[in-house]
Amino acid sequence: MDFKIRGIFEDYRRGLLDRREFLRRLAVLMGGTAAASALLPRLEAEGKAAQLIPENDSRLETDTIVYPAESGEMRAYRARPRGDGRQPGVIVIHENRGLVPHIKDVARRVALEGYVAVAPDALSPLGGTPGNPDEARPLFQKLDRRTNMKNFVAAVAYLKTNPQTTGKVACMGFCWGGGVTNHVAVNAPHLDAAVPFYGSQPPAEDVPKIKAAMLIHYAGDDPRINAGIPDFKKALEKANVEHEIHIYEGTKHAFFNDTGQRYNKEAAELAWRRTVLFLRKKLKA
Repeated sequence: MDFKIRGIFEDYRRGLLDRREFLRRLAVLMGGTAAASALLPRLEAEGKAAQLIPENDSRLETDTIVYPAESGEMRAYRARPRGDGRQPGVIVIHENRGLVPHIKDVARRVALEGYVAVAPDALSPLGGTPGNPDEARPLFQKLDRRTNMKNFVAAVAYLKTNPQTTGKVACMGFCWGGGVTNHVAVNAPHLDAAVPFYGSQPPAEDVPKIKAAMLIHYAGDDPRINAGIPDFKKALEKANVEHEIHIYEGTKHAFFNDTGQRYNKEAAELAWRRTVLFLRKKLKA
């Protein structure tokens, strides 16, 4: 489907366009109102399909929690399998649009694999993620980088000692959250595993501090991020850090995000299968 059509539909879903303006623009792209009206049900069905796990899935318990952190209380979305059993913990770190529904959906996917998934809202110190994700981006510039990193390291401690968990903890993140995941791996020596998706790399001199096993996903066409791969790989090898690096050719940054225009279904599904197997091996073996 045309990227322009998907683009205006995403704007409509996020509330940036009202229904009348969305239909007007869609009609222009489709060559008429009749064609636009015929396409609309398909677009809406695809939008619903992007949420793989419904919020009210009976297999899960979901809620909002707070945990103590460097900047005070951090709010987070939590999802876990229903029941009294203890599971390993997984931190899910969002992109630079904040704690949006897509990331909550990813947390539910993680939970269904048998984990206590916690998705912190990095913007908690600034009042939380705004309703309009486009308003979130400038807020990230106001976050203190060191404090932010400590806020996520605190999530590791929260899950390590939580009575609902086994004490095994992993961290995964996407885009901005992928970079944060790398830094959490550097600064949380008790982290068991880390899965950054197309995240910026930590300084080479910090890599020897990593004790977690690393599963690292990159898009094939992502020049700014990929420029750091060779030095990161060299540092990981030199420090004998357990790691796997996968580059998904033909994809762009954010290929895993199934609500975005750069989503690549084949690559996303492969990366997810690898992630599930990796977490199972590192947290449940």
